[in-house]
Amino acid sequence: MRGPAGPPFIPGSLTVQSDSLHCDSQPALHLRGVTKQFAGVQALKNVSLRLFAGEVHALMGQNGAGKSTLIKVLTGVHRADQGEMLLGGRPISAASTLESQQLGISTVYQEVNLCPNLTVAENIFAGRYPRKGARYGWAIDWVAMNAQARHWLQRLNLQIDVTQMLSSYSVAVQQMVAIARALSISAQVLILDEPTSSLDDEEVERLFGVLRQLRDEGMAILFVTHMLDQVYAVCERITVLRNGELVGEYRTSELGHSALIAAMVGRELVPASAEQHTRQGAALAHAPVLLEVQGLARQGHLKPLDLTLRHGEVVGLGGLLGSGRTELARLLFGLDRHETGSMSIQGAVVQLESPTQAIAHGLALCPEDRKADGIISELSVRENIALALQARQGLWPCMSPARQSEMALRYVKALGIKTADIETPISQLSGGNQQKVILARWLATQPRLLILDEPTRGIDIAAKQEIMNEILLLAREGMAVLFISSEMDEVVRLSDRIVVMRDRAKIGELPAGSTDHAVYAMIAGHA
Repeated sequence: MRGPAGPPFIPGSLTVQSDSLHCDSQPALHLRGVTKQFAGVQALKNVSLRLFAGEVHALMGQNGAGKSTLIKVLTGVHRADQGEMLLGGRPISAASTLESQQLGISTVYQEVNLCPNLTVAENIFAGRYPRKGARYGWAIDWVAMNAQARHWLQRLNLQIDVTQMLSSYSVAVQQMVAIARALSISAQVLILDEPTSSLDDEEVERLFGVLRQLRDEGMAILFVTHMLDQVYAVCERITVLRNGELVGEYRTSELGHSALIAAMVGRELVPASAEQHTRQGAALAHAPVLLEVQGLARQGHLKPLDLTLRHGEVVGLGGLLGSGRTELARLLFGLDRHETGSMSIQGAVVQLESPTQAIAHGLALCPEDRKADGIISELSVRENIALALQARQGLWPCMSPARQSEMALRYVKALGIKTADIETPISQLSGGNQQKVILARWLATQPRLLILDEPTRGIDIAAKQEIMNEILLLAREGMAVLFISSEMDEVVRLSDRIVVMRDRAKIGELPAGSTDHAVYAMIAGHA
């Protein structure tokens, strides 16, 4: 769903429209003039936020805009240096997440913070289990707890075995369990922090159905996301933060996509456009073939697939979640072994049985889950950048710290990585900068083929644009790029050719300049 075009944006022109939005009702939750500082760093400066009962409200901003800090103030993790918080018109102050929950404010995080080794029912009632009488030593009333857990889940139209371990269910179900826990403590305000980042389209729509139901029942919902289309699909209003300050509060229907992006970054962005693809034109079709696969397949993962990648070409993989995009990337990089088919690099048949062999042949992979498979959170920026090149060279000789530092400084500057210094633990960087470090790691190996699996997931708009522009620059210099993204507009905007996939199979190709509608039409045509 697209938002309205909206008026043109002039930096500095957006202001809070507080008086015109809800002048006839009192906010369920109201933050006024909130300021928070950490060791001389101004995280929040005079920020206000109003959440109304019966509304879904989006909180938007780039990484570092202050969204996480504001949520932590709301939920009692941090105490504001200045400002006040009103719940139902009454001043409140929560010194912990427990106090915040007791007041009626509950949060569901991107990475579900429940206990996978406990049952569904135990997770819903953790810390407040129903008890039997003194005759039983105030033992847990398992029958009552399981019955009550089923009741709260049925409110969300979810029927599962509440006596099963939480770990046996998908992330989408676990998020529903977290919401059921919030309902069971009589939450008046529900905060959802990036709840859709690990969900497919069907799971997202199911979650949105639940949010609309809770909204209609009078709950105030704060929805934090990087997905613009989702904001326009489910939110009535938007609050934008930038550099720790409030930019404005707007009706969703009155703020278009371009104006929203400009509000977040403080300037108009110049997107990568179809014009940039004219750099290649018809000549690209005659560029030397770098990689070719024929009949590549692995049972249960990927059906027989043919693919050709040429030097200097950005090939996008268009498909829905579960279409086989990541499975193809894993096979190409040697993380999984193909069972049938063949692969050739520069015309020579190869059998890649490990990532080490793939790296030796000039392949690089930025994985889908940067936290689990990409960064080593305990290591510094310098050490994370050096990892892949050291792996290609072998365990010995070990790269000297001086060589690592020289290389890290070069890529930090080239990619605009924002870090205090190269010895900073990568875990302290924003998501966008962590992604740039992973990209730097692989660029240091000077690959011939760069496979990017969801390189822009969970990062802010400006960082996305910088990464996409960097991809186009690499292609201009002759590198082949295989680009995977769940955001179809990114795929069509960046790609010289789009390989369309469905049900773990390739179903066709589309040229540069194709629209996302053309990709979806091809997918639907093979339903």
